Amino acid sequence: MRVLPAPVAGERLRAVIEEQGPKAEEFAARYVERTRPFWSWLAAEWRRVGTIAALALTLGLVLHAMFGANGMVVYQQKRAERQALQADVERLQKENDQYVERIKALKTDHRAIEREAREQLHYTRPGEYVYVAPDPPPKPPTGRAKNGP
Repeated sequence: MRVLPAPVAGERLRAVIEEQGPKAEEFAARYVERTRPFWSWLAAEWRRVGTIAALALTLGLVLHAMFGANGMVVYQQKRAERQALQADVERLQKENDQYVERIKALKTDHRAIEREAREQLHYTRPGEYVYVAPDPPPKPPTGRAKNGP
């Protein structure tokens, strides 16, 4: 049995080029001739085309800056949200300061302790009376149907 040597890669490539080369050259020539009017027009009008492309790019960038994911519209919404949250933080800080002062007073001031005992636990000193107002009577129905829940 005789083993034939495999063709060398360069020889195979040369054979393909010799076979397909004229077809490729013909295709390239047809492509150049078919697209020649476009390239001629582009060569004559390159400044106008470039200016229009630059304007389109600039317009796209401006639109993206205004309405994109981090554009001015979103920025203004986030700014308003930040201001609302800042107002909440300030309100809660004031409320917290009031609680701190109240706790400090309850720890050190006997009058504050007495005031809390009288208000929340209804404590009295000997000889004092606490008057409790009765609940107001319920309003009679008006006979009209209510709108909504």
